[in-house]
Amino acid sequence: MPAVKTHLEPTAGNSPRRHAPRDGEFIAADWHTDLRTAIRDPRELCRVLNLSPEWAEQAVAATADFPLFVPRDFAARMRPGDPNDPLLRQVLPLAEESHTITNFSLDPVGDQAAELTPGLLRKYQGRALLVTTGVCAVHCRYCFRRHFPYGEAPHSLEQWQPALQMIAADDTISEVILSGGDPLALRDELLAELAARIAAIAHVRRLRVHTRLPVMIPQRVNEALLAWLTDSRLAPVMVIHANHANELTGEAAAAVRRLVQAGIPTLNQAVLLRGVNDSVAALAELSERLLDLGAVPYYLHQLDRVQGAAHFEVPIAEGLAIMEQLRARLPGYAVPRYVQETAGAAFKVPLG
Repeated sequence: MPAVKTHLEPTAGNSPRRHAPRDGEFIAADWHTDLRTAIRDPRELCRVLNLSPEWAEQAVAATADFPLFVPRDFAARMRPGDPNDPLLRQVLPLAEESHTITNFSLDPVGDQAAELTPGLLRKYQGRALLVTTGVCAVHCRYCFRRHFPYGEAPHSLEQWQPALQMIAADDTISEVILSGGDPLALRDELLAELAARIAAIAHVRRLRVHTRLPVMIPQRVNEALLAWLTDSRLAPVMVIHANHANELTGEAAAAVRRLVQAGIPTLNQAVLLRGVNDSVAALAELSERLLDLGAVPYYLHQLDRVQGAAHFEVPIAEGLAIMEQLRARLPGYAVPRYVQETAGAAFKVPLG
């Protein structure tokens, strides 16, 4: 998501640059530095990955409305010299983003219609979602909130009070979802206070966190994060986002294991993306990798039809054929649910 300056934005830490972890070692790292030093210039990304100047030129042009943001550790997992690397394709700006496509919109999932008060969305029975920040650990080019007006959302704990009061007034809400942007881009002290205020609402039972940070910047899964997640009376649920097994290697794999070993249910949401994971082999390996780490392959989303992302779309008929082959290849618990979010619907629509 486009970075927005807020009072809840992460601040630079003073810890030294991390070292490669030894077996069984808990990584004590400066994840703030990883955010601050992320690659923002398409020319630099192309230089780092040995891509030709032609790729850099179109990438620069495509970032006019949606800037590039890629953590260096994530870039290090990409294959140099390969513009079709499945991780690179998720973040490399392309000329196709500037094309206006019929039936693709700025708000494909109806966020604006679902907003009860600034930053508070209510789409489904029993759940409420807080858009906590516009800051992300990576700018995914298919992001359904790439056009979201983050500048209008609350930027401090005090500004969240109307949303929290609205949640407190509705005793049908049993689960609060922290989303964004990426809520884990915020400092643990602030997240702990926000979680405490939510826990003070008696009818709320669960706190769900939607995040890409454990995959993008694994050092974010630190002792402070695990402490406020597990010390609350609220049952925590972590929903991570990985689209390809190559994302879940090394330190990222270790970060997911730490969440699971801390007793936090950890689910993965993926998006079916052309040129990234639109094959039985890629999705099967993603599910296998998640299960090896103790995480659950939760959802496979049909692409949300946001302007700028049409080149990622896989036809639903093709997705259904892939799912049929996945079921024949994997045990049932390893097969994610193939769903589509439709604006105004009461639930994610199952596609098969």
